[in-house]
Amino acid sequence: MNTEKILNEMGETYSPLTIECQEEFIANAKVRTFKKGEVVVREGQFSKKAYLIVEGCSRAYYLKDGKDISDWFTFENQFMAAIVSFFSEKPSPHFVEFVEDSIVLEFSKDIMDKLTNKHHDFERFISKVVTETMLGLCERLYTIQFNKADERYNHLLNIYPNITNRIPLTHIASYLGITLETLSRIRNPKNRI
Repeated sequence: MNTEKILNEMGETYSPLTIECQEEFIANAKVRTFKKGEVVVREGQFSKKAYLIVEGCSRAYYLKDGKDISDWFTFENQFMAAIVSFFSEKPSPHFVEFVEDSIVLEFSKDIMDKLTNKHHDFERFISKVVTETMLGLCERLYTIQFNKADERYNHLLNIYPNITNRIPLTHIASYLGITLETLSRIRNPKNRI
């Protein structure tokens, strides 16, 4: 795995990192592999680890009255963490699961804090990652509140055109706040009654 290339791509997406910062990040990050379906954080656990997805995808979800509700998905060149626990001293309300066999760079909150304090470029980088994550969550909230089900689905396809090839439809339906049956009708308009 070419970690330098990965970090350069991440720098283009978020904010460039100096060679010194990249080297320190790589020295402190672990290359990990996870199998499809592997849950790395459970509701109620404390987690101070984050994952840069190199290959594969993951999701964060809640269990509400025994029902699985997807909250967000991450794909290559994106970060996944149990956000509440990672940034606070609180247990995670989410589960974090890898939806495909995945390769990631795993790093801790301590390493992030150390690099943020030492390298202003890493501080800018993390700030842009957090900002993008928050804007994505705000956009999702807006679409759920104000858009019809078919508009939500089309919006998701605009962001992730291949999502239906990678994420099970049950997870997509819960993410959109609709039933699997409604999603099937949206995807197959000929079957509408």
